Amino acid sequence: MLPPQTTASPAATVSRESLVRVIGTLGLAAGIINITIGGGIFRLPAVVAASLGPAAPIAYLVCAGAMGLIVLCIADAGSRVSLTGGPYAYVGTAFGPYVGFISGVLLWMLGTFATAAVSTVFASSMGLLVPSLAGRGREIGILVVAFGFWSLVNLRGVTLSVRLNSLATVAKLLPLVLLVIGGAFFVERENLRIAAMPAAGDVARTSLLLIFAFAGIEVALVPSGEVRDTARTVPRAIALAMVGITVLYVALQMVAQGILGSGLAQAPVSPLADAAGASLGGWARSLLLAGATVSMFGYLGGMMLSMPRMVFALARDGFLPRTLAAVHPLHRSPQAAILVQSLVTLVLAISGTFEKLAILANVSALALYLGCALAAWRLRQMGVAGAGTAFRVPLGRVVPWLACGVIVWLLTGLTGNEWLGFGACLAAASLVYAVSRGRRPVSRAATMQ
Repeated sequence: MLPPQTTASPAATVSRESLVRVIGTLGLAAGIINITIGGGIFRLPAVVAASLGPAAPIAYLVCAGAMGLIVLCIADAGSRVSLTGGPYAYVGTAFGPYVGFISGVLLWMLGTFATAAVSTVFASSMGLLVPSLAGRGREIGILVVAFGFWSLVNLRGVTLSVRLNSLATVAKLLPLVLLVIGGAFFVERENLRIAAMPAAGDVARTSLLLIFAFAGIEVALVPSGEVRDTARTVPRAIALAMVGITVLYVALQMVAQGILGSGLAQAPVSPLADAAGASLGGWARSLLLAGATVSMFGYLGGMMLSMPRMVFALARDGFLPRTLAAVHPLHRSPQAAILVQSLVTLVLAISGTFEKLAILANVSALALYLGCALAAWRLRQMGVAGAGTAFRVPLGRVVPWLACGVIVWLLTGLTGNEWLGFGACLAAASLVYAVSRGRRPVSRAATMQ
C-alpha cells in the first residue's frame, strides 16, 4: 500500500491492465539488444576514432560503466513496478504524477527522436545497398513501407512482434560477430598503440555521444505490463543484454581501429563495412552493409513495439485523449496508439536529420536516467516490492547516488544550445500537463498489487 496521491499517477491505475503478459527473459533480452544495437554502432566507430584515436575503447568502457550503474537502478525500479510505461511508471510511482509525466515525455522524446534518426540512416543505407533505391523520393517511399510494415505487425499483437524482433536480433548480430572473429586476424598492433592519454573533457564528450549507441534498455522496458514475472525477468534480461552489448562494442571498435588505423576516422559513412572490406574482401563489405540495413530495420521493429505503449500509458493516465488507451478486443494491442506513434515518427524522419535528432535523443536519455536513479532510491525507501520479491541490487543504497554523479558529469558535455532546446521541450511538456489536468481523476489512492 502506497501513500494516497492527490492526483492520479501510474501506480494509481489498477495493475491489472488489459494487455497480456507473454514476454519472457530471452524475449525481453532480445528486445533490449535489438533496440540498443540499432544504427549507431555502424557509424559511431569513425566518430569516436576521430575524437580519441586508439584510445577510443576508453570512452566505451566509461560509457558502459556509467550505463552499468544506471541499469542497476532501472533493474531495481523495474522489479518493483510492473505497469506499462517502464521508467515513466517507476518515476511516477516514486515522485507523483507531474514528475512521472515529465519522465514519460522524456522517454517518448528519446524513443521517438532516436527512431526517426535511425530510420533516416536506414533509408540512405538501402540506397547504398541497392543503387536503384537511392534518391530522396525513393528514401521517403522506403520509410513509408518500413513504418507501414511494422505498424501492421504490431497491430496483430505483441507475440508476433516479439518473435520477429528476436529473428531480427540474430540476423543483425551474425555479420558483426563475423567481423570481430574474422577481422581479428588482420589487426595491426601498432594501430592500437595509445601515444598519449586523452583529456577527461574529451572522454566525457565522447562518452556522451556514445550514450546513443547504448541507449535502449529504458525503451525496451516500456511494455512492462506484458512481461512475465517482472521481479526476475527484468533484471536477468538487462544483465544478459548489457554484458553482451558492451563486449561486442569494444571488440568492434578495436578490430576496426586495428585494421584501418588512422583511416577509421576518415570513413564516417560505413566504418565497419570498410573495415570488413579491407580485411576479408568485397563480399564482407557487402555483408556488413546488408547487416547494417537489417539491424536498423529490426531496430525500427523494436521501437514500434515499445513506443506506442508509452503513448498508451500516457493516455491511460489521462494525459492524452482516452481513445489512445483503447486495446483491441482480439489482438490485445493498443492500435490507436500504434497508428499515431507511427505517423508522428514518420513525419519526423522525413523532415529531420540524423545529427539533430540524435542530440535530442541523447539529452532526453540522460535526464531520464537521472530520474530512474532517483526513483530506484525512492521506491526502496517506500518499500515498494511489486508482485514478488524485488531485485536486490548490490550496494543498493549507494548505487543510485553514484549513477547520479556520473550522469551529472556526462551532462557537462552539453552545449548551451542543447540545453536551450531541452528546456523548451520541458516547458512545452509542462504546458500539456497543466492543460490535461481536467481529464485526470483526482483523490485516488495509489495501490500496488
